[in-house]
Amino acid sequence: MIPWLSGDDPFPPVATALRKPAGLLAAGADLSPERLVSAYRRGIFPWFSDGDPILWWSTNPRMVLFVDELRVSKSLGKRLVRIADESSVEVRCDSAFTEVIRACAAPRDVDGGTWIVEPMIEAYIELHRRGIAHSVETWIDGALVGGLYGLSIGRMFFGESMFARATDASKIALAHLVAFARTRGIPMLDCQQETAHLASLGARPIPREDFVAEVARLVEAPDVAWPERLVWSSHSTRTDAGPDA
Repeated sequence: MIPWLSGDDPFPPVATALRKPAGLLAAGADLSPERLVSAYRRGIFPWFSDGDPILWWSTNPRMVLFVDELRVSKSLGKRLVRIADESSVEVRCDSAFTEVIRACAAPRDVDGGTWIVEPMIEAYIELHRRGIAHSVETWIDGALVGGLYGLSIGRMFFGESMFARATDASKIALAHLVAFARTRGIPMLDCQQETAHLASLGARPIPREDFVAEVARLVEAPDVAWPERLVWSSHSTRTDAGPDA
């Protein structure tokens, strides 16, 4: 059994999360900005489907991308270098947050399911209004073709989702985010759950207790200022010398 939260009930310790389903910690409460920020600061995130109660998770192990470990394929690395000279390609921050989150919420399977349900969308848009949630967007010829969004608290970035409508569009956004994070003293990006795609980009699982301890330290640092544009540098990320991924 997991606890049902209501009102101002505090989250239970993350160590009490279930093993099956892995990481399920609690249910209930709401998606208010205060509740969401409190959750992320403790290594907890919401994840539920339409029609379900709000479910709160703290996975163990936790998938993270250390910014020094991003894997950039040869082809992507070459494209990132060219972007600096291509006026047709821009990587922007926060110019289309609502469009990004709704693109991430678009169904990606034949069943038409998505975990980014309307209450989640509304909640993260409010966090964006408050300067907590941010989007990184890839634009080509004036069209939004890919991007990602997440929460920035202190020196920690909690990634939520990404999308692409063109080849490498989400990877371009991620590479620019990583370059920005390295210049701002953000050592890792939270990826929440382990997937083959994230692993191919260099993310790896770490013990939850290590993740929670590091997050507790990083979120107490001053918040970073987000620019309108991001610039990638070959000195900011490592290019994979292996085959294209």
